[in-house]
Amino acid sequence: MPIFDPYFVTIAVIAVLIVGLSKAGLLGSLGMVGVPLLSLVMPARDAAGMMLPVLLAMDAFAVWTYRKEVDWRILRIMLPGAAVGTIIGWVLWAFVSDDAVLLFVGVVTLLFILDAILPLRKKLEGLPPSKLWGTFWGGFAGFTSFISHTGGPPFQIYVLPQRLPPAVYAGTTAVFFAIVNTAKLVPYFFLGQLNVHNLQLSASLIPVGIVGVLGGIFLVRRISMKWFYHIAYWLVFILSLYLIYKGSSGLFFG
Repeated sequence: MPIFDPYFVTIAVIAVLIVGLSKAGLLGSLGMVGVPLLSLVMPARDAAGMMLPVLLAMDAFAVWTYRKEVDWRILRIMLPGAAVGTIIGWVLWAFVSDDAVLLFVGVVTLLFILDAILPLRKKLEGLPPSKLWGTFWGGFAGFTSFISHTGGPPFQIYVLPQRLPPAVYAGTTAVFFAIVNTAKLVPYFFLGQLNVHNLQLSASLIPVGIVGVLGGIFLVRRISMKWFYHIAYWLVFILSLYLIYKGSSGLFFG
């Protein structure tokens, strides 16, 4: 699809802006709609390859901004699992379809939201993070991030109940995905996802992503913690329904 196609440009700019806002910690996991949205105008695997340099540029900006507001305890728990999940994603790249991953992530995310409104979940919020639980969801996030940059919901399933201050949540998210996305560079290169055409598209969209990150940073530091999490849970709920629809449509009706 040529870069000057108005439909392509519109979809690409919207997708990257949403991802940028998410990278700043504003829209929670809604940034994972980036690849599904881009799949409307280009093959999903090409969209994943094109998005990786854009994600890394936004990661660098977000990490620098929130470098002093990071929960390193959570990262020490989740990152080893994420490394394993990334390797599994590389091995299964040719066997797992994008639609299957979207459907699976959507179902798990919906279950997470349903669990979040139950009384038991309210009692568990704020407890110290379990290492085994965090390693599992870190692995899940690494796997789904590798396949289609959809690692947000698995990450949030473990981190949102910790009720971190919004800026600390944003910083922890930024560092986690900066490391996970950097680890994907070598596998994506060998899989042919970082070709010249994709890199040209990436370069043209990086400024759009930075604008999204800047807008998100401005808003995150001005929104109350209560409203931050209220909005985050609702957005993740809507996202889960979208992913279930997108994944099931591709698997069963595509």
